[in-house]
Amino acid sequence: MSRFDRYLLSQYLLFFGFFSLILVAVFWINRAVVLFDRLIGDGQSALVFLEFTTLALPNLVRMVLPVAAFASAVWVTNRLSRESELTVLRATGTSPWQMARPALVFGVVTALMMSVLTHFLLPASIGQLKDRESEVTRNITAKLLNEGSFLHPAKGVTVYIRKIDPDGTLNDVFLSDRRTPGQSVLYTGARAFLVREQDRSHLVMVDGMALRMDLQGRKLSSTVFSDFSYDISSLTDKNGQRNRGIRVIPSYELLTRLDQIAEREKFSRGQLTEELHLRFARALVCVAVVLIGFSSLMLGTFSRFGVWRQALLAFVLLVVIEGLRGVVAGPVLENADLWPLIYLPSAIGLVIAAIFLQLAAHPIKLFRRPSQPATREAAQ
Repeated sequence: MSRFDRYLLSQYLLFFGFFSLILVAVFWINRAVVLFDRLIGDGQSALVFLEFTTLALPNLVRMVLPVAAFASAVWVTNRLSRESELTVLRATGTSPWQMARPALVFGVVTALMMSVLTHFLLPASIGQLKDRESEVTRNITAKLLNEGSFLHPAKGVTVYIRKIDPDGTLNDVFLSDRRTPGQSVLYTGARAFLVREQDRSHLVMVDGMALRMDLQGRKLSSTVFSDFSYDISSLTDKNGQRNRGIRVIPSYELLTRLDQIAEREKFSRGQLTEELHLRFARALVCVAVVLIGFSSLMLGTFSRFGVWRQALLAFVLLVVIEGLRGVVAGPVLENADLWPLIYLPSAIGLVIAAIFLQLAAHPIKLFRRPSQPATREAAQ
């Protein structure tokens, strides 16, 4: 690369980092507010909140990376046009195809970043986030241990604890279970303890009584017990057995064991194929949007009013490409053999960028002025 190409590439990367930081901060703040209320409200610490937000960052970066790359390409190219640097390059005989080399290299760099995100960081972070969410959900202390208030950890279940000692002893426990149709059970205990056994959690109540009401037969039975164990695992795991999400599956496993995954887990072959090729297509989209942002601003000549029309055209094309990505996903989900459609938006973007660069190199003049000899003959 020439010195100017390296300079231009450094400008692309500089503003790419700036726009990425701004966009990630905006999305992160919006999500962090909701996450903060949910975690802190459930009794979790600030460290858990920071861990959750950190694990969510790869997904945020994945969403904003193409937009940041597009904004960087448009911003740098617009500045070069406004400061007449592109005009000087054209005057020296540099073609738009040559000037597009730094943009192409920048697109490849962002595509490599997206590939690392989608194939490695994103599945790992989502898997770790799911595990931590499961651990927090199973954290009975955060879900149930709030003294002096009636809690509803699940539909039809009410829990009340009058006081919690520093050693974890629960005093004066009340538990109402109305999940069985036509039956209501009330449990009371002078003391209670939480016992964890592998992946199961039990509430052991001491010196209490169980009142069982048969609502259909209108019968009430009471049982006094010295100790009683109540399984509360179902109260904290509302989804039951947790299945692996499709975005957690590594790309290598999707490439080599797609049919086995479709048979073993609750995913269709179309879903797995769409997820696999979408990870590759996201990288190509980064190259396409960068070249569209650059080539669109290369259209036309220098104007004191700027290149707002070309920038608007580039933005419209970006919206169209993003819309096509949602359209082509439907047929692939129904028929996995149509997976080449996933790459159609990227291919269309690259073709449009090539057309724009060709038009910038060889403009089409719709209205040609008459030549000088013809003008003289007309005057005579």
